[in-house]
Amino acid sequence: MRLTTTLTVVLALILSAAASAHAQTLGEYWDTAEEESKYYKIVEIPMPEGTAIEAGSFEVLPDDRLAIGTRRGDIFLVEGAFEEYPQPKYKRYASGLDEVMGMSFKDGAFYITQQTEVTKITDENGDGLADRFRTLSDTWGFRNYHEFAFGSKLDPEGNIWVGLCLSKSYQSDEPFRGWCVKVTPDGKTIPICSGIRSPCGIGPNEHGVMFYAESQGPWNGSCSLKVLEPGGFMGHPASFRWYDLAENLEKPKVEPNTPSRLMTERRRVKELVPYAVVFPYIKMGRSISGFMVDRTGGKFGPFEDQIFIGDFSLSVVMRATTEKINGVWQGACYPFREGLATGLLACQFTPQGDLIVGGTNRGWPVRGPREFAIQRLDWTGIVPFEIKQLNALPEGFRVTFTKPVDPDIASQPESYRLTTYTHLYRQGYGSPEVDHTTPTVTHAMVSEDGLTVQLKVDGLVQGHVHDFDFQAIREPNGGKLVHTRAYYTLNEIPKRPSDATASK
Repeated sequence: MRLTTTLTVVLALILSAAASAHAQTLGEYWDTAEEESKYYKIVEIPMPEGTAIEAGSFEVLPDDRLAIGTRRGDIFLVEGAFEEYPQPKYKRYASGLDEVMGMSFKDGAFYITQQTEVTKITDENGDGLADRFRTLSDTWGFRNYHEFAFGSKLDPEGNIWVGLCLSKSYQSDEPFRGWCVKVTPDGKTIPICSGIRSPCGIGPNEHGVMFYAESQGPWNGSCSLKVLEPGGFMGHPASFRWYDLAENLEKPKVEPNTPSRLMTERRRVKELVPYAVVFPYIKMGRSISGFMVDRTGGKFGPFEDQIFIGDFSLSVVMRATTEKINGVWQGACYPFREGLATGLLACQFTPQGDLIVGGTNRGWPVRGPREFAIQRLDWTGIVPFEIKQLNALPEGFRVTFTKPVDPDIASQPESYRLTTYTHLYRQGYGSPEVDHTTPTVTHAMVSEDGLTVQLKVDGLVQGHVHDFDFQAIREPNGGKLVHTRAYYTLNEIPKRPSDATASK
């Protein structure tokens, strides 16, 4: 009896500790799901009973069917996924592939990215099943399950950009692991840049420039969006060993020091590309994933031309905006919608202007309770009171809101709280927030329509995340913001017009 009791207590303690560790690992909730649901409802896309569909990529076909590429190597074609109350019908188009993490469709052919190659797939006899598989490129090597490959949709020239994960996070054991390559329509493979660690999404930003989503880990203190700069170095030096295979690119002459700061190493390693948008760890995702720009023409609410990006571990969708300042990409990220059912890998806007998301809980801790799911975010037609966008100014920031603010509150500098920090740039895994500062908002000027506020800030810090708290801001009727936080990565401080003129 005593032994049984002791074992029960020990087991309870173990389970409690495990639960506590899991909660601590995944972090706190935003606690905004109930309010978010008034503006963006979650709609289930049912799956066939007994079929595991772990979505890794989506595509909308010309006949309004949804194509789903899966981690398990299938392609499904789905009718009815875009209906208000979906009762979809699924048909398996292809199988036997290897983690379909990129998909496009053009002129009757699928172009997919799987772990080992980019493949063109067609249905030659018209029976609705794939029967021709043509390898466009398999230039890179593959040896380990962690060597993922994520492919973009076809760019305007018909190219596919492929982000290649390192071998086990720290190494590059096979050719071009840790690189981005571009595959042309005729199968030519062009190395673009080195230094990638673990991508989980690749595609154009709102300005049509190719970016990728990088995960926190070695040489990456937090998750980030980065521009795929031709000839650039994304930050992880393990991939330097393959420059001999990239005849079009020159190997950097200097490797980064560790531990250091990214701003410091940018001055040493001229090829080093800074994070355009840092997603502060846990506050804004833990392993960001697939992303897509809202081109719905307002069907998805007030965020036209913004980037929507998922997170695998926290089962959330976030927003991001980017801009180019002094020739360098930078921008901000914002909370959007939590409470999704599984780890998110991919997203896709529909012709109706809704956002489909899906994924799996395979491999790593995931907040969402289900092993796999496909869901849809539908705008209810009600405009939320949100921080729409942050833009950098020579002496501070411009804040744009989705609805007018109370001018009396918004014109008071003390209504804004702001801290800054950066991360260690180091070989070790991840980083705490370091080098904290507390800038002061000294002036706040509200536009006549109440939609924008220009903030003059004393203490801007180049290279730091500027962490904003807008909790005090209200609508004229007293309404609160749905989300009160936003995070701007200030790689460059814009030049004043007089400074720009003087430098010419």
